Amino acid sequence: MSETLSPTQIDSVFGETAPSAQPAPVAEQSRISSLDFIRGIAVMGILFANIISFGQPASAYIYPAAFLVPANDPQGWQWIAQFVLIDGKMRGLFTLLFGAGLYLFMERAWERGSTRGLQIWRLAMLLCFGLFHFYFIWFGDILAMYAIIGCVAVAFMHLQPGFQMRFGLFAYIFGAVMLGGAMTFPYLITDTSFGEVKGLADVRAEMLAGLDTTLANEARITELKEAGDYPGLIAERFSQQWWMPLFTPVFLFFETLPLMLMGMALYRFGFFSGEYDAGKMKLWGMTGVFGGGAATLALGLFVQSTGFTYNATNAAFIGWSVLPRLAMVMGMAALLVELSKSAIGWFGDRVRAAGRAAFTNYLGTSIVMMFVFQGWALGLFGDLNRPQLYLVAALTCAAMLAWSKPWLERFRYGPLEWLWRCLTYRKLFPLKR
Repeated sequence: MSETLSPTQIDSVFGETAPSAQPAPVAEQSRISSLDFIRGIAVMGILFANIISFGQPASAYIYPAAFLVPANDPQGWQWIAQFVLIDGKMRGLFTLLFGAGLYLFMERAWERGSTRGLQIWRLAMLLCFGLFHFYFIWFGDILAMYAIIGCVAVAFMHLQPGFQMRFGLFAYIFGAVMLGGAMTFPYLITDTSFGEVKGLADVRAEMLAGLDTTLANEARITELKEAGDYPGLIAERFSQQWWMPLFTPVFLFFETLPLMLMGMALYRFGFFSGEYDAGKMKLWGMTGVFGGGAATLALGLFVQSTGFTYNATNAAFIGWSVLPRLAMVMGMAALLVELSKSAIGWFGDRVRAAGRAAFTNYLGTSIVMMFVFQGWALGLFGDLNRPQLYLVAALTCAAMLAWSKPWLERFRYGPLEWLWRCLTYRKLFPLKR
């Protein structure tokens, strides 16, 4: 591939917004500003979602009883608040923006006579980052998934935005129905009298035994983390968890690809450019957030009534909340586009800077959490309850806001954004302004 793109073009997939040689048109400036702002909010929100898995066993992210210490969450209200406001929504926003960024990158590439081959190469580099992240830093990587599914999304780029939106909605709803059904069955078997029907007792016993196996495997990983056995943890990922970077794109395919396509369509419709009527954007946003939020809250209250059993929490989190989540993601996106117009002070500038350096902030957060929780560092894994983990997340978000803006005032890109750009174009770009 012999791609010749100008280093002054705007490449905004993971917050890599290159400085332009000429002032951008007002609509383009507005679009870039809103993308950076939403991306900054999303990358901080993702940390609040992931902090439970950083500091406690992976199952604790969904199943509160997996905490190694008392969670300090009376009646599970904090679980419900995170379930309603954070879980899945921040990833959904990030996925929308990733789709928009894919099209933005190719829009500039096509202007210069390049092909989608450059995009594929760029995603291949992202896959390398993701695999390194998974095997050597943290098991909860999403970069590899974005890279793999992004390659599929590239094939849809030439389609009309209306088709992208309709196909994305259809595929998302199809996936939601399939996931909802798949996650309902285990709940019915283990938590209701349905599992007592003749012929299903053995199935119930197998499912409960599977839960014991899952928790036992996590106990082994906990021992490695608490002992500070980093080589042992890496060996575990290569020997027992090697399949996860392949499984995640399959499992989340009908969420991730549709959201990428919808992100492309919204970008092409001018959604992120402030071209829509502000009153309608706010109405759509409030309808999606409050409508989807009310449905998600109802699910959270139902899970609370079950005592937060393993299969009830999994069914609500993975299956039943998928459709209301879409309404909330789209509603949040609309409200954040409007909010970005007025967020022009200290806070807005810092959030946009965090969004421009989102790749570095995302992966850098995982590195920081290694030093906070691993046994060879501070060794806090399993020691902090839910409010304490949220405090760690808040302090880390403050650090994102603190470093991103001063860095970007002196340098053209975030550190990893710069490295990814150099690998994409296979040339060394200047970093300092």
